[in-house]
Amino acid sequence: MKLSEFYILFFFIFVLHVAKAQEIALDPVTVTSSLIEKRASESGRNIAVIKGDLFQNLPVHSIDDLLRYIPGLEIQARGPMGSQSDIVLRGGTFQQVLVIMDGLRLNDPNTGHFSSYIPIVPSEIERIEVLKGASSAIYGSEAVGGVIYIVSKTFAAKLAAKSDDASIPSANKTVVNASAAGGQYGLFTGNVGAFVQRNKLAVSGGLISNNADGVQQRGTKGYFHNNTASLSANYAFSPAWNLAVRSSFDHRDFAGQNFYTAAKSDTANEQVKTLWNQVKLGYKKGKSAFSFDAGYKFVEDQYLFNSLSIKNNSKSKLWQGLVTWQQTVTSSTSLVAGLNYQNKNIASNDRGNHSINQLAPFITLSQRIGENLTVSPSIRFDWREHIGTEAVPQVNLSYKKDNWQLRGSAGKTIRDADFTERYNNYQKPIVSNGSSVGDPALKAETSFSYEAGADWFLTNLKLSGTVFQRRQSNLIDYTSSPYAQMPRKDNLSPTGTYALAKNIASVNTTGAELDIQYSKTIADNQKLWWTTGLTWLNSESSETTSFYISSHAKFLGNFSVLYQYSNFSLSVNGIYKNRAKREASAIEATISRDYFVLNAKAEYAILKKTLAVFVQADNLGDTKYSDLLGAKMPGRWLMGGLRYSFVK
Repeated sequence: MKLSEFYILFFFIFVLHVAKAQEIALDPVTVTSSLIEKRASESGRNIAVIKGDLFQNLPVHSIDDLLRYIPGLEIQARGPMGSQSDIVLRGGTFQQVLVIMDGLRLNDPNTGHFSSYIPIVPSEIERIEVLKGASSAIYGSEAVGGVIYIVSKTFAAKLAAKSDDASIPSANKTVVNASAAGGQYGLFTGNVGAFVQRNKLAVSGGLISNNADGVQQRGTKGYFHNNTASLSANYAFSPAWNLAVRSSFDHRDFAGQNFYTAAKSDTANEQVKTLWNQVKLGYKKGKSAFSFDAGYKFVEDQYLFNSLSIKNNSKSKLWQGLVTWQQTVTSSTSLVAGLNYQNKNIASNDRGNHSINQLAPFITLSQRIGENLTVSPSIRFDWREHIGTEAVPQVNLSYKKDNWQLRGSAGKTIRDADFTERYNNYQKPIVSNGSSVGDPALKAETSFSYEAGADWFLTNLKLSGTVFQRRQSNLIDYTSSPYAQMPRKDNLSPTGTYALAKNIASVNTTGAELDIQYSKTIADNQKLWWTTGLTWLNSESSETTSFYISSHAKFLGNFSVLYQYSNFSLSVNGIYKNRAKREASAIEATISRDYFVLNAKAEYAILKKTLAVFVQADNLGDTKYSDLLGAKMPGRWLMGGLRYSFVK
């Protein structure tokens, strides 16, 4: 029996077993589908939700590690423990997923490779919502394959504005979490965070640090020093008004051999520094709600190809503002209207100096018809400097009755080229063979997506099935192009072959998803939580040599399991991936047709609910694999440590 067939068989056996039990509702309130708080079963979309507190229980080290095992979400990791990962949903490219934190977009104007550098420590995360499929009618560019929405504890806190009013319940809470671990290859990790709420004030902050000398590579070691610190506060200065602020610092320093090239001379290292500042002013009274969000992001990227090359230095900035108005018109009708502004700019010795402005009004309606049917149309008018205005419509349908939901969605999506796709290597004196090269003449991507699905809700089980298709035109991808076919030859070698960013005439992606979420309290001291997903994908492109389209999984299976019994807990997560096989003989690198990776963590509480000791094994089976050609991932990695928790 093939590994993929075994995985599917095990999945169905488990579903038949758990479908008999009912204990915990798995229909959470979400905000991603329409900016309005609503149950997942009313959204008309396939949404996976994972609690941030699970980070400390699972065998993960960084937020991209946690995302890797959410059903249907593909993480293409270049390096371990937060070094760099591309986020892929429904067979799109890594630039076609939008990452949002507390209402504001995080995607960097320079490149989508930095989308996994989410500037928040895990202890501050309330939940992560993953909306699969088109969402450009609300969020604009990049929301093609889907949206990753981070909701923080501070910004989501329910504040009691009048602490002296006996009719308002007290909202005092203190939570402190800390962990430290060491392991092979000089590994040291630390993670500490706290959340404190005193009625009308909530404050949280923390630090996470992952460091290692790394495994031996070709002429270098795969070291990394990845650190994030964040601090936030939310204050209710009246029953209707509140102000929330956040400031974060993120620094990644890592070996980047063959992260971007297939050259034998590549012994690269890279440092990425991110500053993030965000403010949210909110008003809510009766049936009306208003919010003003503003954000500033600064990223400095320094990349050195090898010791003989000139270091690339790029500084990108993202200024953004978002105004939204929510109005509950009747018990069956609600409306959200908003205006989004963005200014993106870059100063780079490699890409040059560039700037672009964007402005987009949008409106979305949620209308319940009868007791079971909800219709949610949306439209956004996206104006982009030097490009023009484009209307982006979408409609979502949901029919919910008893434990079943039928849903459907259809909509247009758009995505502009980032600064790397347009200008990469334009300022260099000479571009080496095999390097990627941008094209300023790139057109914006457009696509039309539609899907249909069904969800089965039980009190402890949610089973979801979805079929979808995305028909894309002018998709931007890198294709292998000899010197003679390059549109600009100024700094290229006549004997070279390059990865040229270009618009591909058309790409059609068809797929199916099957997800399960399960949670059961077996006894007072015994719990089981499980989430898993199966995804089938097929992309047909008019360009047979496109790079990122050919790299997504054709079949993806991922899962996480957490079992807790008294003072003992065991957690396991894993991923099985089947994709196109690729080789690069110059660096003796291979993308295997498939691989399976399993991680495990065992923990015992020395002091119940306070102090615990744990051991962990990443890549337990010592699988040799890469997600992207040339970027080899580590084999088995053993570690152990302590975890502290305090709740009051």
